[in-house]
Amino acid sequence: MTPYQIIYKKRNGGALTAAEIRWFVERYTAGEIPDYQAAALLMAVFLKGMDFAETTQLATAMMESGRVFDLSDIPGIKVDKHSTGGVGDKVSIVLAPLVAAAGVPVPMVSGRGLGHTGGTLDKLESIPGFRTNLSYDEFKRILARTGLAMMGQTADMAPADKKLYALRDVTATVDCLQLISASIMSKKLAEGADGLVLDVKTGSGAFMQGLDDSRALARTMLAIGAGMGRRMRAVITDMNQPLGRTVGNALEIGECVECLRGGGPADLMAVTYELGAEMLVMGERAADLDAARRALRGIVDSGQGLEKFREMVAAQGGDPRVADEPKQRLPQAAGTVAVYAPDDGFVAGMDNREVGMASVDLGCGRRTMADAVDPAAGFTFLKKIGDPVAQGEPVATVHSDDRAKAAAAAARLTELIRVSPQRPEPPPLIVETL
Repeated sequence: MTPYQIIYKKRNGGALTAAEIRWFVERYTAGEIPDYQAAALLMAVFLKGMDFAETTQLATAMMESGRVFDLSDIPGIKVDKHSTGGVGDKVSIVLAPLVAAAGVPVPMVSGRGLGHTGGTLDKLESIPGFRTNLSYDEFKRILARTGLAMMGQTADMAPADKKLYALRDVTATVDCLQLISASIMSKKLAEGADGLVLDVKTGSGAFMQGLDDSRALARTMLAIGAGMGRRMRAVITDMNQPLGRTVGNALEIGECVECLRGGGPADLMAVTYELGAEMLVMGERAADLDAARRALRGIVDSGQGLEKFREMVAAQGGDPRVADEPKQRLPQAAGTVAVYAPDDGFVAGMDNREVGMASVDLGCGRRTMADAVDPAAGFTFLKKIGDPVAQGEPVATVHSDDRAKAAAAAARLTELIRVSPQRPEPPPLIVETL
């Protein structure tokens, strides 16, 4: 068995055996197969696909390439949530404290920005001092004490996926159903959660833009998880415009604090409550979804969610005062540039994928693995699809220390945000549940 034989077989559309997949993953993880051959196999998979058995075997091999967490000594049904990625998607940072405050332990292993989408770790690390590089023992200790912990992959947790995840980002193989499914499930099954709620995005800012593709992605991940004995649900949600009002790491953390204080944008809170309700029912802390939603709203109103966020930030080395003074404690850009409506009418839509790429170019994300992230850079959207606008009225704000980059981003957003004389029907936010 050689890397060439496996690449050749998949390039020609053949189905790889479990032994071939395991051998390739083990050798690549050990450094015996170079990146260029792994990249060739990724592209072959992207072009030729994998059947369900191959995808399950790939997820299993990546999971078993490192440590699988054992959280059985922590009481309760442990439930995590994962999003397939979007623009302005900061739901995890609002949802995890609310669900933990309701009594469901939330072990969450997250990733960095990938392609045009932001990353939970990058957002959290805009909080001064916040540590996401926890060890296994630290993760368990914080989870047991606070009811939630949010970290990146440890070096020994699904190391095959960590290497492949970074390689996909720079080889145009990110938006592949089988690779996304295997990547997500290898991490989520390795982190030791008993159940998983998936937020599968659909629309222009999603990796899977068509609804049929989003359904296929959801069903593939549901089947992988169920086959390994996990409780599973998937909610398909809209990603045709940024979720909430902000895009950018520190800006999004500030918006999360606003949500936990009870003043968050309606769309962001609707997705948070829907996913959180599924988690509470799965974790057997609510009899049904309606009761779960009421419980979550009560946790926001009482301030328990904000207190749980503060507790998590402190436990992971961050400045807990960010919960009380986000503008004073989070990085702030030195300058702003307004984006104006070109005509009277209504916001008709935007190319949300390109909005994400504009944020990457501004410094919110990475085009290469070596790129640095500017925590203060980003966008604030003042209008959503269906909102009325007048010519010359501000519709968005660009935040950046770099005037030239800010001006370029503003010009780009002007082209991406469409205005029409007729009011469009905003796309449904919660599309369906599987």
